[in-house]
This record gives sequence, structure tokens and C-alpha cells, in this order.
Amino acid sequence: MKTSKLSAAICLLFASISLLTAAKPAALPERESVWPSVKVMPDAQEHQIAAMTSETADAKFNPKKHRIAYLEWFDAPEKPNGGCMMLISGGGYNNCCDVKLIEKWRVRFTELGFQCVNFVYRTPRPEGLPIYQTAWEDGQRAVRMVRSEAAKRGYDPEKIGTISMSAGSHLALLLSTSSQTRAYAPIDKLDSVACHINWAIVNAPAYVTTDGETFRATREGYGVDVKICDIFHFDEKTCPMSLHHGGMDPYSPNGSTLVYRELRKRGIPAEVHIYPDKKHGAYGLERGVEFMRQMGFLGQLEEEVALMDRYTSDEARGDYKKEALWPEGQMPDRQEQQCEPYLEWHFPKERKTTAIQIVYSGGGYSKNNPDAFEVAPIRRYLNEKGMTVVTMKYRTPRPEGLAKHTTAWQDLQRAIKTVRSEAPGYGLDPERIGIMGSSAGGHLTLMGTTSARHKAYLPKDEIDKLPCNVQWGIAIYPAYALTDGIDKHNTSGGNDDSAVLVPEFAFDLDTAPLLMIHGDADYWAAMNSVKVWEKHRSMGIQSELHTLALRPHCFQRKASPGTGSYSWMDRIWEFLTAKGFNR
Repeated sequence: MKTSKLSAAICLLFASISLLTAAKPAALPERESVWPSVKVMPDAQEHQIAAMTSETADAKFNPKKHRIAYLEWFDAPEKPNGGCMMLISGGGYNNCCDVKLIEKWRVRFTELGFQCVNFVYRTPRPEGLPIYQTAWEDGQRAVRMVRSEAAKRGYDPEKIGTISMSAGSHLALLLSTSSQTRAYAPIDKLDSVACHINWAIVNAPAYVTTDGETFRATREGYGVDVKICDIFHFDEKTCPMSLHHGGMDPYSPNGSTLVYRELRKRGIPAEVHIYPDKKHGAYGLERGVEFMRQMGFLGQLEEEVALMDRYTSDEARGDYKKEALWPEGQMPDRQEQQCEPYLEWHFPKERKTTAIQIVYSGGGYSKNNPDAFEVAPIRRYLNEKGMTVVTMKYRTPRPEGLAKHTTAWQDLQRAIKTVRSEAPGYGLDPERIGIMGSSAGGHLTLMGTTSARHKAYLPKDEIDKLPCNVQWGIAIYPAYALTDGIDKHNTSGGNDDSAVLVPEFAFDLDTAPLLMIHGDADYWAAMNSVKVWEKHRSMGIQSELHTLALRPHCFQRKASPGTGSYSWMDRIWEFLTAKGFNR
């Protein structure tokens, strides 16, 4: 009886403690003014305030008490990693409105071990000055303060990053590219502290192109006279960046590809992630985390794992069929030194979509292997997802007396027609066919998606009466796409305006949307993919683009867990899902 009463008392005590703990309000973030007073704050204007919109919505809000930009320090992480993340809201330089985003970022980056701090700058736009001027002044001062407090708060002063949105991303670009240009005259000793940042995750940067320096891009970021705004200096302290943009953002995603190109010209590691059919918004937070992990900002990378070791089983495959690609004696431009082309059908055990993905490898048009790392893992992955995959062996080595891709292009057109003709017999959709290739196979994918109305050969039989257009393409580090790398590595990295898309890409009326993934450090340059994406957008085609910092050609052969080179196949399924191709 005594034991029972004692247990009950202990339970009651713990319940009381729990209730008291639950009732205790969360500690408010610590606020710190960026400037000592309004008197010394540069370009102070009476109409400006520094506050999030969640504050200004309060009926008791007093603007006179919110004149000075501030830092809002959140609780230190439980397991610090030695870094700090500055969170920067957007709002058109008219307010700081991204309250929910700031909270989302705070939770994620605190979880990852970063000290998080919300930076709230002056808005609305200053009068008689550039729209960004007072925010830029506040920003440089804020970075100096964050750097000066590193020892006190337990992080490395050279491990400071930002994540931002819209106008906040325009500000982040200024902080990232132009820290060696003073935004204001020094007022005290703090202004001798460096104000550069060490990396930036930049979401939907506004006002980047010269056709939209204060509002939406009036020509969508296009035009021979439309360039990146000259306020971004890209000085010697410019930091690595991960740029994220929706493909239908009126604050043109071309701004992000232009920034990316400038970073590449200077050899600064960077990523660009463009999401098709998405409007103004922040997308791909985990891609930003993968970027930071790849760059080493989250600590030492885990050991790389071979892709072929991760996908070894054909357990998800059901029926299998192999067939010759051409009728006996009907192969166009047959050459004795080339291999025999064929198709292999890999049907999933449990079919969940009537779509079909055709996959083939690269090899410089000198060889190709449908059982190697560029093909076997993805067909196993897609079989697991319930999708039918057709792999193709095309003719290699390069044909003599013809362009390097000629016979492979013939084989691809025949393969698409063959798959289209046989699909209904398997209960599959002949109008939901995609193609995928890597390297030279990526170039072949660009041929197949941009030039379906051009006959690669004269018709041989009834199958050749069918069209060879596809509904989508997936090009993984496509080679030979620009004129500075027609038959070799890109000599200028594809960064120069003189490097344009090669003439064999017709971009005809059947041009299909693409997903492109490319290593930023690939000597078959990532600009191959970027400039194809830019061409698609100019045609009104919404394609998807991802580049991966520090990663070379064949980025996926071996990769470290938690990086974009490890999770790259998930981008394929997300693309197919977002576009509705895998229904």
C-alpha cells in the first residue's frame, strides 16, 4: 500500500513538472540593433522602419520605436557545427514579409547545427536613393556585427552563410558579390571588420536584369541589350552560391543563370536550380542543404559510394524482352566496324504508370554500354517506381565519313518509333515516351528532343510511318552542345557569348521539355545545359535545370550520401511527377 502511494506521488510530481514546463512560454529571440542610434545611421529617412510584417500588423505597433535595422538571434543549436546562417526576408524593399519562411529556415538550419539570426533591414524603399541603398547599408553593418560576435556565440567568423528570398535575395547578392565596395562611410571601430559572407542560398532574386531593376522584368530577362545589373561587382571576396528560381517567375529566372555564368567565369563553385512551371517563391531547400554539404559547410563529407553498388538488384523487374532494332538488311549507313544495335524491354513487376522511359549511355560516340552505371541503376530505380524502361544499344564507334552522331541518331529515331508501335500491345501509352542519355548520350537526347521533325533516314517499313517525337527528355551532363566544344571539352567553359548552341539542334515545333543535371566542374561544361535551358525558356518551354557544385563529369558514378550527386535520381522522379508524365 505504501509503495502504491509513493508511486502515485512520484507520478503526480512528474505530471506537475510537465505542466509547468509546457505552460512556460518559449524564450523570445534576442534583439540587437545594427546601428548605435538613428543619428549615426546613414541615410536615415522618417518614413522607414525595421520590422517584420507580423509586427506591423499588431494594433499596438509604434513605428517610432522601430527605426533601426536589427538582428534577431535565435536559440543556439543543441549540437553546434561552428557555422552561422543569416536569414533575409523579401518584400520588394517595401517590407519584410517572409515570416513563415524565416521560421522554416530557422527550424531547419538550427537542426543542422547552425546559429541562426534573422536580419531585419529598413523598409519601405528610400526616397531619392536606389531602392536597395539603405538595406545594403544595414546589410554590410549586420554582417560586420555577426562576424564580430562569432567568438562570443560559438561559431567560426569565416563560416557565415545567408539564405534569402526575392528582394532579400537581391540584397544577398549585393552582400555576396560586392563586399569590397563600401555602402556607407565608417562610423566606429566595428566598420573596420570585414563584411563578406562565405556562402549564399539565393531564392528567386529580384531586380537582377537591366529590364527589371526596380520591378518585374519587362522583357522577361531577354533581349540583346538586357544584361545583369552593374551594381553587382563580383569582387575577389565573392562567395559560392546556390541559386534557386521558378521557371515562370516574373522576376526573371534568367537573372539566376546570368549570375551563375559570372560565378563560373571567375571559377567560383556554384549551383543553379530552376523549377519548371513554378512562379515567384522559394523552392528546393534541401538542394541548398545538399550544396552546403558538398561544399563542406556541414562538416566532413561521408565516404563516396559507387552507384552500381547501390542498385544491384533486378528484383523489381518482371518480364524482359530483347529485340533487334532494324529489320534484316535494312539498317541505314551500315558500317562493318560498328556494333549491332538492339533494344531491351524491362517491365516492372508492379506497373504503376503506362509511361515508358528509353535510356542509353554515353561514351563519346566511341562506345556505349546499356549495362553500365549510366543506365542500369536508373532502370532499376524506375522499375522500383513501377515504370517500364527500354534500354538501347546504339551503333558505335563513330561512323566514318559522317557526323559523329549520325548513326546513333538514326538508331534513336528507330527506337522511339519501335517503342511507340509496340506500346499498345503491352497496355502502355504510345504518347507518353521519354528519352534519357548521359554525356554523348545527353547530346543524343538533345537531338531526339529538338529535331524530331528532321528525318535521320529514309523510311524502311510501316513502323517508320510513325512519328519519332517524345514527350520529355532527360539529359545528364550533355556533351558537344556548344560551339566551343563541338568535338571536345568546352574550351571556354561555355561561358563566353561566342559559345552558342550547335547547329544540329533544330528546336523544331515538337521540341520537348527537358530535365538537365550537370556537374559544375565538368569540362564538358555545365553551360551546355544552362544555354539549352535558356533557349527552351525563350521558346516558352518550361524545362528543369540543376547544376552541382564541385562535381565533375560522371558526377554520379561515386557520390557522398546527403549530396545532390547521391540523390540525383530523385530529381528525375520529381520532374516526371511535376509534369504529370508518370501518371
